[in-house]
Amino acid sequence: MVNFLIFGPPGSGKGTQSVKLAEKFNLLHLSTGDMLRAEIAAGTELGKKMSSIMSKGELVPDEVVIEMIAYKIDHSKGIAGFLFDGFPRTVAQTIALEKMLNDRKMKIDNMLVLDVDHDELVKRLVARAELSGRPDDKDPAVIENRIDVYKSKTEPIIAYCREKGIYQPVKGMGTIDDIFERLCGFMEKFV
Repeated sequence: MVNFLIFGPPGSGKGTQSVKLAEKFNLLHLSTGDMLRAEIAAGTELGKKMSSIMSKGELVPDEVVIEMIAYKIDHSKGIAGFLFDGFPRTVAQTIALEKMLNDRKMKIDNMLVLDVDHDELVKRLVARAELSGRPDDKDPAVIENRIDVYKSKTEPIIAYCREKGIYQPVKGMGTIDDIFERLCGFMEKFV
């Protein structure tokens, strides 16, 4: 099994690209954001708790996310691997993910990081709010908080993965197809 992390700040196109990449390479797209939003939509106790946290642009507790991911991995068959989208978001989560994968005789093979200009991120998030109605994309203060949280909590993972030799920056500007082709070029080395 091959496992990729796809990274980039909110609005970088991780979700859009992940769906296309998962289909092309027979990977299970694990979007923790989608998993949590499904809990919220279902009105579960976890969903109610997470709704309050996510509406402020804050991060969900690590143990909850690791447990959800482990369940998905343990119950998935007939795939080439996993594409992690939106997780891990901290070095501690990365270490927890590595441990959970190692327990299953798996590892993180590569971290793909979409590099996108700040102004383009804000533009994409506002457009996404209009198209999808995601409330966390409508408020400029929440958008800036999400970008700041990414920079302070998530960007240190880049240094961690660079030291392990699994970091790959990818230009995230341009058309969806252009970015997809760039990502495919890197992933084809592993799949």
